[in-house]
Amino acid sequence: MDKSDILLRDLDDEGILQLTLNDAGRRNALSEAMLAQLTAAFSDAGADASVRVIVLAANGPAFCAGHDLKEMTAGRAAPDRGQAYFTKVMAQCSAMMQGIVNCPKPVIAEVTGIATAAGCQLVASCDLAIAADTARFSTPGVHIGLFCSTPMVALSRNVASKHAMEMLLTGDMTSANRAAEIGLINRSVPIEVLQDETMALARKIASKSSLTLSTGKRAFYTQREMTLSEAYDYASGVMVENMLARDAEEGIGAFIEKRAPRWQDS
Repeated sequence: MDKSDILLRDLDDEGILQLTLNDAGRRNALSEAMLAQLTAAFSDAGADASVRVIVLAANGPAFCAGHDLKEMTAGRAAPDRGQAYFTKVMAQCSAMMQGIVNCPKPVIAEVTGIATAAGCQLVASCDLAIAADTARFSTPGVHIGLFCSTPMVALSRNVASKHAMEMLLTGDMTSANRAAEIGLINRSVPIEVLQDETMALARKIASKSSLTLSTGKRAFYTQREMTLSEAYDYASGVMVENMLARDAEEGIGAFIEKRAPRWQDS
């Protein structure tokens, strides 16, 4: 497969961009090429005014199996036993995951199959996630002597500590229903309706003001790292700025006048 085909992009007329991992033969592993294409895709989408929502999906039986271990093992051939290479790849992966969080557009994971290790991290890094009820999740590094330390960052910011630690310490598979219970995903649905459910959610979000969504997404992740008083001070400033936006004026006016708002995304 040509490396240009491992990530498919499709933008519909409602502003929903579907990014599809398309390297099923390698279980959609996060190879260097895949990381580079995902990083570019989220960066491009963030700057593209025609994109309102991003859906991240995958072809094949696995959503994403994590890092490409064959590629990583080949890096050990260097005189430093791969230290420089591993450092580069981990930095590349971390930058991509942060790119999802920092992207001003909401990102929804549509999960089929398994999402393991950095693949589980990928799901946890998305703003929302809907999975087929047959999907499964794990951070299985402990099975091969490699604690899932970077997946832990995203996992621990979505799942309560004891649930996250259970996944990290045992490496056991977690069902989609259990993943919904502990907050890793929003919900699980029969695979036959997964795409319909995901697109319905994407369309609902796409109908909102893009300015409002980007303001809210940025504020959500920023305030989460603050103390309570710092978060309220910061969020109050965001609210003032948001109230001065044309879309807030329009939205409030439309509510009072009992009509549909006409967003300017400004």
